[in-house]
Amino acid sequence: MDTSYPREDIFMTHPNKPDNAHTVVDIGAPTGPRDHLLWSLCNTVYLNLCCLGFMALVYSVKARDQKVQGNEPAARRYGRKARCYNILATVWNIALPAFILALVITGIVHLSQVVNASLDFFSLRSYLGSTDDDSN
Repeated sequence: MDTSYPREDIFMTHPNKPDNAHTVVDIGAPTGPRDHLLWSLCNTVYLNLCCLGFMALVYSVKARDQKVQGNEPAARRYGRKARCYNILATVWNIALPAFILALVITGIVHLSQVVNASLDFFSLRSYLGSTDDDSN
């Protein structure tokens, strides 16, 4: 029994197949213009201020329709418009709640400072008032 490696009889080549046969896989083949439909749908459902998400959804559906019909230039044009509206809606949907949150936090901090200052003021006045009454 021969135990030398590699064993030649295990790696037999198929007689009909050449030794240099390779499989080629195309990765990243162009699929056509993008329609950004899922992004538009998320922007439509989440907040949708000033109807920017709805406008993005409209242009996304138009881009998909043109892509199905085979009109590539129109699909690209509608896809670019959908992307622009999606960018605007995403920035608006992130910036506005962040701005409101910053205002609320600033208001709470300011209100707590005002309350502390007024408590100090009234406690000092009551202290001064009680010493004046005691001296009479």
